[in-house]
Amino acid sequence: MISDTINQEIKKAMLAKDQAQLRGLRAIKAALLLAKTEKGSSEEITEEAELKILQKLIKQRRESADIYKSQNREDLYQVEEEEIAVINQFLPKQLDREEVASIIADVIKQSGATSVKDMGKVMGLANKALAGKADGKLIAEIVKEKLA
Repeated sequence: MISDTINQEIKKAMLAKDQAQLRGLRAIKAALLLAKTEKGSSEEITEEAELKILQKLIKQRRESADIYKSQNREDLYQVEEEEIAVINQFLPKQLDREEVASIIADVIKQSGATSVKDMGKVMGLANKALAGKADGKLIAEIVKEKLA
């Protein structure tokens, strides 16, 4: 489980006095604790749910980083980029565009989708097949291209 690893990494970052690493790890821990309390204290978070939380954290930080960059706030942009790097350590290796396109082509073939009208069905299957391995925005973009 990611939450166990996070606690160990926080200790290491505190000893090393690595503020960027510590900031990112604490953000992950806070998000995981929040998710755990939302569902109720008796339920344990699944690894799939942990991956979704991490992807959400990265998406939030990317959006913030883009805003900071457009407003020439390099100091705040750098903070967001550091946190993205820390969070990425706990995600599986992200597939490149060609690999994602290949998997989506297989999903389309299996589902029998023929037009953009079938996009919802294909997106559901593609998101399951690529959970944690690719950004949802990229998946949607490739599905739209293939079905057009």
